[in-house]
Amino acid sequence: MEVAAQIDEKPGRVAYQGAPGSFSHEACLALRPWDEAVAFETFAQALDALRAGDCGCALIPVENSTIGLVEPAATLVGGLGVKPVAEVWRPIRHALMATPGARLSDIKTVESHPIALAQCKGTLAGLNVEVIEHFDTAGAARDVAEAGDPTRAAIAPVGAAEVYGLSILRNDLQDSSDNQTRFVLLSFPEG
Repeated sequence: MEVAAQIDEKPGRVAYQGAPGSFSHEACLALRPWDEAVAFETFAQALDALRAGDCGCALIPVENSTIGLVEPAATLVGGLGVKPVAEVWRPIRHALMATPGARLSDIKTVESHPIALAQCKGTLAGLNVEVIEHFDTAGAARDVAEAGDPTRAAIAPVGAAEVYGLSILRNDLQDSSDNQTRFVLLSFPEG
């Protein structure tokens, strides 16, 4: 883990984009296990919580080794007046998950965040499925679980399958075996 600065270990709240079980949630737990990780649907909402003081910091993905800059997160951070407190590069391993009992041959649609779909583009091309963009990887897993439809699947972290009671149909869907994302912990300068 790379850390750019000393981290204040007083308990607080960290805003992140996504649902519980997402890559951002996992990064929050790894970097700030003593804090409450607070989920927001969009990057803008997570940064608004930081700006409003509802959360003391925000953990935002800004760069991925496969696709480059994470838009729109990186754009939203610029000009906000925040400072990076720490950063961490995390390996990103995508899993295809569906309701228990579903088989890969049953799957007709696959849902996930557009960035995750881009990281799995080559693999998805060989599955002959309809691809549906979702606001989040773990959010897609949650929605697949709630629907209970064995023809729907999600691409998300393995941990999301555990959180939402899904079965893993296939691991390591990402096109690059060295797929990593850089997350930056942001806060406002003191004073």
